Amino acid sequence: MRSHARVVVVGAGIMGLSTAWNLARRGVKDILVVDRAYLCAGASGRNGGGVRAQFSTETNIRLMRESIAICREFAAQMRINVWFRQGGYLFLTRSDDKARALEASVAVQNRCGLPTRLLEPAEALRLVPELSIEGVVRVSFNPEDGVVFPWPFVWGYARAAQELGVEIATFTDVAGFETRNGRITAVRLRPTRLGETARGEEVLPAGEEFTVTCDEVVCCAGAWSPAIAAMVGVALPNKPHRHEICSTEPLKPWLGPLVADLTDGLYFSQSMRGEIVGGVSVEPVPEGINQQSSAAFLAKYSRSLVRAVPRMARVKVLRQWAGCYDLTPDANPIVGRVDEPANLTLACGFMGHGFMMAPVMGRLLAEHVDTGATSELFARWSLERYRTGKLLSESMIIG
Repeated sequence: MRSHARVVVVGAGIMGLSTAWNLARRGVKDILVVDRAYLCAGASGRNGGGVRAQFSTETNIRLMRESIAICREFAAQMRINVWFRQGGYLFLTRSDDKARALEASVAVQNRCGLPTRLLEPAEALRLVPELSIEGVVRVSFNPEDGVVFPWPFVWGYARAAQELGVEIATFTDVAGFETRNGRITAVRLRPTRLGETARGEEVLPAGEEFTVTCDEVVCCAGAWSPAIAAMVGVALPNKPHRHEICSTEPLKPWLGPLVADLTDGLYFSQSMRGEIVGGVSVEPVPEGINQQSSAAFLAKYSRSLVRAVPRMARVKVLRQWAGCYDLTPDANPIVGRVDEPANLTLACGFMGHGFMMAPVMGRLLAEHVDTGATSELFARWSLERYRTGKLLSESMIIG
């Protein structure tokens, strides 16, 4: 491994890899991406692959329009099939207050140019005839939303970045940082091989540390970001939150859109191989980073899914797994440079939306790191807002 890097990216998920690839495309040399485990070990390999522009704020809507446009061209540009399909997102609400919030969100989406339509419950049956609309008050549908297969999306960025000279070091843990005069001067790294205890907890066996000097550090470590930032005295308010997913046996194709219920956080879609893949919100969850599966999730998901589509009661479950959302107090990310160390850029706290926003955020972050350019977006999402009390909002959160 190189002994010096102009930019060290912590986290080889899709956010870190997209940032590294975009930096390399700008002509930046000596880029090192480090990750404590293997590619797709974190949230980038554990999510449902949803990509949507149906949000409640103009910032998220416009960003996701750009991200979806990148997704359309990704397979051809990166020479890898990500199975991107635009079947749309069908949002359901089961209460008057949720219906009013949905109507307000759709109004914002339409002003931003999205073709989202508000539907009466009965109209949703034209899109998903198997759906039960009992108790459903209002529905929205945007045909441009879609789903990708997460793993090749990550692999595509990794291969393309490596072809441009980016070094990706997996099974490499960040042991600490060296600082001088308010800047990070080096990253201390330790090779690891991920193991598990008898209780399924991840452990990282100690290895011999080595040091890589650097000019810039970008933290894209998802749920691990608070621990990374704390190494240089930066306190982050985001917390990891376990979310689980279930996959059924393959079925004949019958489901076009991804269906999401804003009442309980249920979402489900059908993969290209026929499985129904989805999740639902479950509380409480264990504190800290926890990627174990639970019977409580399977019970709630089963009830919610069968309420939405009664015929799913007879379908067999293949497997379930878990990953961690990176939650912030105001459901918006933390992005941009911090005051000190001055050469640390954060890209974390994306809730469950980092995967879908990474294509466009990687481009914006690369420009920010390379040139120091700032924008209204980075000011809006800065860590500073938690000190000044200028908190944001986003109501269309699922899962």
